Amino acid sequence: MYTHRHNRRKRRTVLTVATAALFVPFVAACGSEQAGADAGRASAGSATAGTAEQSLTGIRWNVDSVTVDGTTHRATSDAYMILTEDGGVEGSYGCNSFRGDSALDGDRVRLDLLESTAVACDGPGREFDHALLNAFTDDSPRAEVKDGRLTLTSGDGNTVRFSEGGEDTPLYGTKWKIVSPDSAGRAHLTFDEKEGTVSGSLGCNKVNADATVRDGHITVGTPTTTRMVCEDSLMNTEKRLLRLFDATLSYRVDHRNMTLTSENGTTVNAFATA
Repeated sequence: MYTHRHNRRKRRTVLTVATAALFVPFVAACGSEQAGADAGRASAGSATAGTAEQSLTGIRWNVDSVTVDGTTHRATSDAYMILTEDGGVEGSYGCNSFRGDSALDGDRVRLDLLESTAVACDGPGREFDHALLNAFTDDSPRAEVKDGRLTLTSGDGNTVRFSEGGEDTPLYGTKWKIVSPDSAGRAHLTFDEKEGTVSGSLGCNKVNADATVRDGHITVGTPTTTRMVCEDSLMNTEKRLLRLFDATLSYRVDHRNMTLTSENGTTVNAFATA
């Protein structure tokens, strides 16, 4: 449900066409509210200096990373932006979703009537949302498009990197970073179709096991692990992740997010690293 909506016509946001479809994630964090300008139809326009000439409408731009004050934050959730053909704008900050109107005026795009959900964000998702918010607030970043990737650079050197894409990330060959339960960013899994295995890290110890994928389920065999001892928080997370093994899991991939659910009720959320 979209709960926040404002129309600040006296504070119109005007961006170049190459950056407009990518601005909203940086002016709203979890539960925040923003607005832009008069609604209308959005379409392709001339690219600004340093950008490739291309239409941005109908393209899903995935946020890969944001660098603020010299610190790079890798995406931990599915933040993206789409400028629709019918004069709308929609997407996700990574935690909350948003939608609104857009209009093309020459080589500039105005965004208006932006609404966002108000879900409380916790953990890495909240941190990433805040990094996006701080990247380009009250700034018009320079945009560079090359080979399906886009980089926005602000006057003070902050950057946000995107990749073009709309299809779900393949299960096999992807490094799936475990987002929940929290492992301080150290747990990850990769499925190998040829070898029929899953391997990676449980946050402390490395792990390897047989893995067979069939009919929307993954049957995972007995794990082989190293025998290191880490801090209690990581060991507790590792115990939860071990419940995924010697079990049949249901799985769902939604763009760059993956959810694994075991028969015993254990649920793990993962994100495809760029």
